[in-house]
Amino acid sequence: MCRNIKPLYNFDPPVSTEEVRAAAVQYVRKISGFNRPSKTNESAFLAAVDAITTASVELLNALETNASPKDRATETARLKARSVRRFSE
Repeated sequence: MCRNIKPLYNFDPPVSTEEVRAAAVQYVRKISGFNRPSKTNESAFLAAVDAITTASVELLNALETNASPKDRATETARLKARSVRRFSE
């Protein structure tokens, strides 16, 4: 799993399609091994990004939870604090 792909579910405000697409691009880059595909592979790369974006949006819209939405600022601060603890050694 790509470490840069963050959970996108149950945030207030909800994630945008652009954020889901950015995660899809990261995923396709990771599994294809291409940061930027060649002209020959560009259409396949973009088609995969589009398909994963669509599937991800459908998934996020179908999920249900009783938990209250997470606050983005709080989650960001929590992750930064975790990073400081991990890498300050």
